[in-house]
Amino acid sequence: AAVLLLVLGVGVGYAAGRLAPIFTAPGDDSAEAGFARDMTVHHGQAVHMAMVEYDRGADSTLRRMAYDIATSQEYQIGVMEGWLREWRLPLTTDRPPMAWVPDGRSMLQPDGRMPGLASRDELTRLENSSGRAADILFCQLMLRHHLGGIHMVEAILAQTHNAAVRDLAERM
Repeated sequence: AAVLLLVLGVGVGYAAGRLAPIFTAPGDDSAEAGFARDMTVHHGQAVHMAMVEYDRGADSTLRRMAYDIATSQEYQIGVMEGWLREWRLPLTTDRPPMAWVPDGRSMLQPDGRMPGLASRDELTRLENSSGRAADILFCQLMLRHHLGGIHMVEAILAQTHNAAVRDLAERM
């Protein structure tokens, strides 16, 4: 009987541990889920721009910085997608960008892009540049990109009580 109770106790403890995230996870329309999805898109563009600079830029310091941006933000994308999977939420949504922020629509650029995102034309210009021209354009776009990202980080820090989300946002 004691062994049966021990096995039963371990089984119940294991099941409770596996089910706890389901009951405490942010919802599909939560700020945490919206932040994870939008910042994944935002980071994806930074990774793309950084890899263009790494491939085509002339300045070795900028190329190393671009590589660091690409690897660190790709890691953070993995973390945020991991949250969404753990929370059993889809990785994408049909909600508009920044819908998770009160009055988030006011944060968008005039054409609906998230804060700091480069336009398709700007990305094409970067993709078609090389050498010093790529270095300069990369710096201009990445500075604007990261300044825009700060608004997203401030918005989630004002809303979340999730320790993991808060920790990653503070590191960003």
